Amino acid sequence: MTVLTSAPVRRRAAGGWVVVGVVLLVVAAAVAVISSIAQLPAQGLLDPESVGPDGSRAVVQILQDRGVEVESAHSLDVAVAAIGADSTLVLTDATVLSDEALVSLTGLAADVILVDPRARDMRVLFDGAAPAGIGDGRVDPGCNLPDAQRAGAISPGATFTAPAGAIACYPSGGGHGLLVDDTASGRISAVDGTVLFTNQHLADDGNASLALNLMGRHGHLVWYVPNALDDASDEFATVGELTPDWVTPAIVLLIVAALAAAVWKGRRFGPLVAETLPVTVRADETTAGRARLYARSGDPSHAADALRIAALRRLARRLSLGPAASVRETVDAVAARLSTDPRTVADILIGRVPQTDRDLVDLADQLRDLELAVSPTAVPKGPRP
Repeated sequence: MTVLTSAPVRRRAAGGWVVVGVVLLVVAAAVAVISSIAQLPAQGLLDPESVGPDGSRAVVQILQDRGVEVESAHSLDVAVAAIGADSTLVLTDATVLSDEALVSLTGLAADVILVDPRARDMRVLFDGAAPAGIGDGRVDPGCNLPDAQRAGAISPGATFTAPAGAIACYPSGGGHGLLVDDTASGRISAVDGTVLFTNQHLADDGNASLALNLMGRHGHLVWYVPNALDDASDEFATVGELTPDWVTPAIVLLIVAALAAAVWKGRRFGPLVAETLPVTVRADETTAGRARLYARSGDPSHAADALRIAALRRLARRLSLGPAASVRETVDAVAARLSTDPRTVADILIGRVPQTDRDLVDLADQLRDLELAVSPTAVPKGPRP
């Protein structure tokens, strides 16, 4: 066994840590890409023209029946052109929009309803608001907002912390399911419409009434569904801006934990050594190593099997039985050679199972005595292994 000098060992150790660092960076980049993809708008979700379960054609139809003119916009330019000073803007997932584009767009309408608000949207449009978790069931309005009181109880999805000055309704899950705030340019509301205003959920509880009360305050409504090409500034939001505040500290904590585990494991096994191949390991080292493994695992029966198999091979060879001799044939031959009861020999070679280390030591002694008793009366054929 050859051990390198300290300098090469240190260089190899440093190279190992560089590899570990590169792997961690690649994993972090992959997580960031997957997180970004997960933040993209879901196809058809809250689409005003979709009649599927996740679409919102039903609420649009009801609004039109009530005399509200509804325009669908699937690009930023179309939305900006359609919004008037007395329009309501319904905004779905706005992840693709920059902060500036989001503020500029929402400032055009008299009434803005965020039906799929993300952490960044809440931070930009509601000063001090943030995601608070998921609602824990059906709940009454719990506020003085007429729109919510007329709608009655609902089962909120995402909930939010309420900033100062905002009206917070539907307390649930550590936050509120509806936030309404009056700004200089008009009113802005945030509610998780993915579980309230889709076609499959609109008939539940007071969902339809709440949608009509929030969206039907003006005679003209623009329902904007952003697409991936709508970003106005060529600057995409960072992963940190798109995710809740706890995500970044959690990732940092996981990376620190992984580094600590790597250092702990690395120090436990010591520095790496290099071997000149091929390496010859002595038989007694292998035997001692396997013995220590058996002792550490507390498995005397497994160790006994190994001793018995080796003893049977040696006894068969010494009695000239050939490699194809069965265990029973070996037992009978040994008993005949020693003129003893075959049951006694069988008990030693294939019989009782040792339960303790003491039993294993006794069995090893009996196997040794058996081989010594056979050896003086038989000459092994062929070379020893």
